[in-house]
Amino acid sequence: MKKSILTSALFLLFGLIGFGQQTAKDQINTLMNNWHKAAATADAELFFGSMTADAHYLGTDETEDWTRDEMQIWAKEIFKRDSAWDFKTKERHIYLYDDQKLGWFDETLDTWMGVCRGSGVVVLTDDGWKIKHYVLSVAVPNDVINDYLKLVNLK
Repeated sequence: MKKSILTSALFLLFGLIGFGQQTAKDQINTLMNNWHKAAATADAELFFGSMTADAHYLGTDETEDWTRDEMQIWAKEIFKRDSAWDFKTKERHIYLYDDQKLGWFDETLDTWMGVCRGSGVVVLTDDGWKIKHYVLSVAVPNDVINDYLKLVNLK
């Protein structure tokens, strides 16, 4: 009986210790949530600190093709406001390479531009997960694509 109680207590203890640990997908999800929150609160240090030194960002405009440091220069004045921009995540899918040190994701966002899609690559560094590549795109509904093409003079 004592052995059974001791065994149960050990399983409970080790289960509680493991319960507080986040999986790699949880950590990536937290990284992305905090990254978007950093933009919403104009926390430039957290926003750019969540990216690798060699990170690459592709924005919605054709000219928005930046390294992390180029984007930081471009966004300097924007991050002086109360909020740089505020994107709300509607859905996110996270995938991991076999070694659990490389991940990628896609997400659907509510933004001031309407629905956008984000996708990116994340890597596990000595400082935790960091964004290495991010692409932001405006989602255009199929039933208005012809109007959109006329608007941007492609049709």
